[in-house]
Amino acid sequence: MCGIIGYIGKRKVIPLLLQGLKRMEYRGYDSSGIALIHDQKFQLYKQKGRIEELEKVLNGTAGDASVGIGHTRWATHGEPSVLNAHPHTSSNGKIALIHNGIIENYSELRKALAKKGYKFQSQTDTETLVHLIQEFYEGDLVNAVLRALRRLEGTYGIAVLHVDEPDRIVVARKGSPLVVGIGEGENFIASDLAAIVEYTRDVIFLEDGELGTVTTDNFHHFNLEESVIKRKVTHIDFNLDQIEKGGYKHFMLKEIMEQPQTLENTMRGRALDDIGEVRLGGLIRRLDELKDAERIMLLACGTSYHSGLVGEYMIEEWARIPVEVEYASEFRYRNPIIPPNTVAIAISQSGETADTLAALREAQARNALGLSIVNTVGSTIARESEGGIYLHAGHEIGVASTKAFTSQVTVLALFALLLAQQRDFPTDKIKEILGELRRIPSLVERILKKDREIFEIAKIFSRASNFLYLARGPNFPVALEGALKLKEISYIHAEGYPAAEMKHGPIALIDRMMPVVFIATRDKTYKKVIANIEEVRSRGGTIIAVVNEDDEEIMELSDYVIRIPSCHPMLMPILTAIPLQLLAYHIANLLGRDVDKPRNLAKSVTVE
Repeated sequence: MCGIIGYIGKRKVIPLLLQGLKRMEYRGYDSSGIALIHDQKFQLYKQKGRIEELEKVLNGTAGDASVGIGHTRWATHGEPSVLNAHPHTSSNGKIALIHNGIIENYSELRKALAKKGYKFQSQTDTETLVHLIQEFYEGDLVNAVLRALRRLEGTYGIAVLHVDEPDRIVVARKGSPLVVGIGEGENFIASDLAAIVEYTRDVIFLEDGELGTVTTDNFHHFNLEESVIKRKVTHIDFNLDQIEKGGYKHFMLKEIMEQPQTLENTMRGRALDDIGEVRLGGLIRRLDELKDAERIMLLACGTSYHSGLVGEYMIEEWARIPVEVEYASEFRYRNPIIPPNTVAIAISQSGETADTLAALREAQARNALGLSIVNTVGSTIARESEGGIYLHAGHEIGVASTKAFTSQVTVLALFALLLAQQRDFPTDKIKEILGELRRIPSLVERILKKDREIFEIAKIFSRASNFLYLARGPNFPVALEGALKLKEISYIHAEGYPAAEMKHGPIALIDRMMPVVFIATRDKTYKKVIANIEEVRSRGGTIIAVVNEDDEEIMELSDYVIRIPSCHPMLMPILTAIPLQLLAYHIANLLGRDVDKPRNLAKSVTVE
């Protein structure tokens, strides 16, 4: 959600800024812009829509400027437009600013500045900040930014330029990610490593309440109290190939097809099935606290919330510890009760999800042990948690999460078994489950070979107006996830329910125009699901069933069947998610949707 890129050095800055913005397109945006300093004045280019529209405005301009900032905006205040696009400039035209986040007290600040004669051109909260910096500017940009930030309520990641100080970019962060890339005779700023990884992998992460001045040769780092910060440079192991399509039409399809390998990477060195043991290096220092845990809270949003629901089944089944899965966006607004020996785990692909970060902080403030499951190394949630597990799924570009979901479920399975082995769960049972888990990548590969078969089903239903997804037990969260995938990228209305809940309202929707997707694999709820399928059939609903390969009974009851291999019932959600990802992808692609960048959505939701 929103992207920041900045550069100061000797290169021509326009191509570099544009390339950085393109690397962050997956995050979601509705407009873009850049500001350059050249001959002691700004060159400002902004445009609504995709970066291609900004390039048309530039019309091949390269220019000689070697300092500049760029931004992709996802609207929070004001509709997508050229005027509302970043960068914003001050009334005197000497300051340019880009901003991720939300200024909560912008209205009162705006009124006060308007009374002093400042003219506002946009509807954004951000423009308030650039005028406030002008109000405080007395020849020192750093001091003006400091004074302005002390007046703000809300979140921000900012980069600021002043035409009278062209040798520096001032940056600051609170609640919105920002990183400084260290080069030789040049330095970079970005909200996402993807924007700068082809130029440097040596970085310094800003923490909340920190500022800095970035020059060609240095980065001076301090906090709001002006205390100097000395932080070591971090070297990031990040492969540029991870953010290329590799011949696939869309990143989403590439990421679906990568899952056999990403699941292998997630398990590598952790699932020791030969001795029946799980080793999670990021939790070594917390093993005693985990052994004493009396309650687990999983804090997440969206797809990560669905993986948490699967984790709830696993942890309660194997470790016999009560689990609550919480919408992170609601968690801190209901005065939660957190008794002693509670472990709170934040789950987030990006590690920057604002709601999840806020929930983690709230849980830690109430003395819970705060852990994390994230995919992005060096992310804020990873840094602020007291231990955690990286997914190692590789960079996920498609806005609709796929490989991160299956890796999250895999990590939660490993975590559940780690808790179980601390509680005298039989070693032979752990060996058996880990052995099943080790089979999963090859089973996923078999499911992916059914891509053409799923495509043919997608062709039949691509014009449907509504879908219903039904399942029971550990597969119920996959029904939610399957419906979410379809909604996100095809814009077709879809809902997921526990299959038994259909009788409590949704059954009124069933008619011959309503495709109903059942996850009906063999487990202890199998006969109950068959009864639910009969209920849909009797009302004329069209049934698409995801079943085990050897299932003949449901084949006779269904209009369309997707057969998948069998494995341990608790691990089936990893497998059942795959055909639903492909079904959603193909329907969206057949409808001509922008699969990787669906409307109104952002990859990393960094505002509440």
